[in-house]
Amino acid sequence: MKVAKGACFLIALAACEAFAPQSSSAALRPSFVTPAVAPVESSTSLNMGLRSIFSRNKAPVDITEEEVRSLFFLWNDALATGDSRLVAKRYAKDAVLLPTVSDTPRTDYDLIKDYFDSFLLKKPQGVITDGNIKIGNGWAQDAGIYEFTMGATGDRVKARYSFVYVYEDGQWKIAHHHSSVMPEGIPTAQPITKDEVKGLFKLWNDALATLDPDTVAKRYSKEAVLLPTVSDLPRTDYDLIKDYFVSFLKKKPQGEILESNVLIGTNWAQDAGIYEFTM
Repeated sequence: MKVAKGACFLIALAACEAFAPQSSSAALRPSFVTPAVAPVESSTSLNMGLRSIFSRNKAPVDITEEEVRSLFFLWNDALATGDSRLVAKRYAKDAVLLPTVSDTPRTDYDLIKDYFDSFLLKKPQGVITDGNIKIGNGWAQDAGIYEFTMGATGDRVKARYSFVYVYEDGQWKIAHHHSSVMPEGIPTAQPITKDEVKGLFKLWNDALATLDPDTVAKRYSKEAVLLPTVSDLPRTDYDLIKDYFVSFLKKKPQGEILESNVLIGTNWAQDAGIYEFTM
């Protein structure tokens, strides 16, 4: 038997993130999407906080560029201990950390320590490959490019960095630390053609033909969301997606796209139109 024709909407991501918009029994709308990497933004209140720190803490002597760079070495040595408490103590009382692998601004000792509780499990060690130092009255800045080697995995990560140091309680501390992955470090898939996008539907349809729900579920990304045709339950992980196809595949479905409109962007592609299933 044939199911009535329905609207289909597929957003297939080259980065393999998948989602599917909800549909009624008369409209079939699968979709696939990947989230973009968003940069971390700091608050405008940060500048006011830094000015407050500068006004309260005056260094007794000027600091040299070599001494500014050595502050990074002290921070890196703290990373090598694997002790998040020692790392967090390198930051000033009113410090702001905008870290590489977290969307949460860290604005006090506990939040900073919490970030390094996880990050230090990777056993990171950094080296500055390109830095620029500026020195002011009671403050210093070191900004540029650094690269981390993760001892736990051997992976290397290159990132942009900025440290702003202030003199607090008799020593130089980090008042502001921003770190973000280099744009070229964000994976970009090879360009995909319209025919290749349409071919992704064929791969999914071929998976249906196996009648194996595991094979079908593996066509979806780790963070996929499936809003299926004949279920009101959103399927938001592998187990839930597989569970849906356990029942659906008993109908031995095979699909055909009747009308298709393909759009392609950076690391994503969309296929929307009308498809028809024969059970």
